[in-house]
Formats: sequence, structure tokens, C-alpha cells
Amino acid sequence: MKIAILGAGVSGLALARFLVEGGVAADSISLFEAGPQVGGLCRSKTVEGYTYDIAGGHILYSKDAAVMAWMKHCAGGDAAFVEKQRNTRIRFEHRWVNYPFENGLGDLPPQANYECLRGYVQAWHTRTTDGSRAPREFGAWIRWRFGEGIAQHFMEPYNQKIWKRELDHLTSDWVADRVPDAPVEDVLRSSVGIKTEGYTHQSVFYYPKRGGFQAITDGIASTLLPRVRLSTRVRELVRTKAGWKVNGEEFDLVVSTLALTFLPELVSEMPASVAEAMRTLEYNGMVSILLALERREHPDLSWIYLPHAVQGPSNRVTFMSNYSPHNAPKGKSSFLCEVTVPGGQRYPGAELEKQVVQGMAAAGLLRREEVLLTDRSEVAHAYVVFDQLYAARREAIFGWMDSVELVPLGRFGRFEYDNSDQCVIRARAMANKLLPRIQKGA
Repeated sequence: MKIAILGAGVSGLALARFLVEGGVAADSISLFEAGPQVGGLCRSKTVEGYTYDIAGGHILYSKDAAVMAWMKHCAGGDAAFVEKQRNTRIRFEHRWVNYPFENGLGDLPPQANYECLRGYVQAWHTRTTDGSRAPREFGAWIRWRFGEGIAQHFMEPYNQKIWKRELDHLTSDWVADRVPDAPVEDVLRSSVGIKTEGYTHQSVFYYPKRGGFQAITDGIASTLLPRVRLSTRVRELVRTKAGWKVNGEEFDLVVSTLALTFLPELVSEMPASVAEAMRTLEYNGMVSILLALERREHPDLSWIYLPHAVQGPSNRVTFMSNYSPHNAPKGKSSFLCEVTVPGGQRYPGAELEKQVVQGMAAAGLLRREEVLLTDRSEVAHAYVVFDQLYAARREAIFGWMDSVELVPLGRFGRFEYDNSDQCVIRARAMANKLLPRIQKGA
């Protein structure tokens, strides 16, 4: 059986490797990759000795111990990684506020602390006494969950920076499993200065010593490279009686990790309603900007959030040189700043780096004379946007894909908000699902 996997990002590579580990002959698999290297959104770049991840800061952690061990093994094992304690903060004016925000109220100015605590307690009391269900609109959900104070001081400005949309344009579905509910007792403690911790599932993470996060996808690909067709863009997909033709070549099985928004241009016989559903899926792209600094070291932070407009266009900043001693030349350090862009719109021009540096200086995070160089990378698809028609569009899309046996996989192959470990988990599950069919048809 001939198998085509479209895209050699973490999902496509992991699927191919799991299939081979499950007994599928490697020479029956072909991976089509439009770019000159594997990795997709997990790629990294090195400029004058500074390494950064092109789609924002990545870390390796997982609730699935077997998947995390597998990803480490592929990239050289434990010895190839740095173990880090997560230390994240929010830059509120010129203060460091513990993350998540509701666990750091005691770090705020007194008036803001009071407003946030009052709003949180009122929201908690209201929803526990009236039994109200979570609102479907994301903006309304923020107030229902956190109250007016936290909404005004952090959640609204920060999320508007990321999503570049009115917040009620989004649904609240995507936050259900990503934002744990802080016990009200913890919020009360944090407000009066008693330290509490949230999001403890990320308290320890791992990062490759060399090569950036791409070292993981390079490791996964190491046994597959003869099967990867680099710089080979998928131009056409044609349904046949036995399977699909990819660029005119016949395959029995095709798994697509390509962004769903690309498929209408590749499949000419797609129903118009399905093509419309794919084209109108909403997403954001990203510009990642490296700031290389004439500075020996940073505070011992992992990443930070910038909610205020005066802090510039960046919404999140990774202390990149803190992740590995090899991410910057000795005696230097670096930031990785993320700026989102609504999908399909043009990326900000050459002034963006200047605005980022100005905002970082206004936030008290650097002095302009410290900046040795900047570098930028752009990715068209970075964040899935969960608008009000998201679920209906996906239902129409996957109904058709199932009917023609075009298998979707990956963050944008399925338009799901998956981290890299979740992509590997889904690839493993897909391999287990496909193996009996492949072995039967071999």
C-alpha cells in the first residue's frame, strides 16, 4: 500500500515514524514538504549565534509521559535536553505579577488589587448561587469567570492583542480545557500576599540544548529523511477509484496535515459548500522577532505576557537565552517577541521591529542601546480562531473528508488548538487506527 503524508511538520513526521515503528515498510511512505526543511511550526533559526523558534516560544512538557519520553528519545534522550523550572510573569506597568493573573493579585497596585479581588469574588458568588452556565461568547465568559476587575486590567487587553478581534466574536469553547479554575481561596490568599501556584502541569519543562525546538522534529525525521520530498509543494489532489493522486502520482492512502484553508485550491471537485467552509475558517498568523542583546543574562524568567498597548505590539516574550546556554553567544542574551496578525492580512512592515523595541523599552525590559541585532520570521498559520461558526464549518468539512477518505491530521490539518505533544499524541492514535487497514491492504 502506497501512503502519502502531506506536510512534514511534527504531526506528519510523527505519524510516519509511528507507522514505521508499527511495522509499515518505510519505502511505502512518501512525505510531501513544500519547504526546504522539515519541522513546520516547530522550526528554529540561528542568526549570528542566536537561536530562536520561528513560530513563538515552544517548550516540551506533556501529561502523557510516554509521548514526552518518545519525543526526547527521538532527539537524543535526556542528555540532549535542559530541564527548566517554569517561571512566568505578567508585566503590569513596571511591576512583575505572578502568572496566572488571578494568582498574582497581591503584586498589583492596591487599587487594582482591590478591583480585581472584588470582581473575582462577585463573579464566583454569582455563578455558584445562580448556577449559571458558561456563556458561549468569549468576552462574556471572561466576566462570568473572572469578574470585571481582572477583565479590565488584564484579560481583555491581553486577548485583544492576541486575537485582533472583538472578543465576543470568539466562542469560549477553546478555553474549557486550557484555563484551570483557580479556587477562590487561592485568589484570596494571593490578594493578601500569600503565594499560590496555578497551572502546575507546566511547572517543569524541557528544551533541547542545541538547535532550538527544531531539534525534536529533526530527531523524529532522522530515520525518515529518504522518504521526505523537500521543496515539493502539493499542487493537485485528484480522487481515484482506489485512492488519490498527488501531483499526478497514485496513492492508496493520503493523510493531509496541510492547513484546511489551502485544500480548496488543490481539490477541483470539492463541493462548493465544503470549499466555502474551508476558506472561511478563521486563524491568525504570527511574526516572531528575535532581539539579540548586549547583556550577560536576564532575570531567571521563562516567558512573560505584555497586556498594555504602551508595551508595544508584542503579546508574549520568551526569554530565549534562558532556555539553553547555547541559544546565544557566551556573555550575550536574547528575547523572542511574538506579534499576531489576522489570517490572510499582510504582515506589518519594516517598522514592526522598531515598534517592538520601543514597546520593550517602555515596559522597562531593555535599553535600546543593548539591542545588537533583530531578526524576524513569519508563519501564515499560528493560532486557530474559534469564531461562532467554527464548529459548523468543521462538521461540514470532516463529513466530506470522511466520505472521500482524505484523512486530516495536525493543528491546522484539523484546525485544533494542539500543542506539539498533543500533535504527537494524535499522530500516535492515528497510526494505531490506520495500521490494521494498511497491514490488511499490504
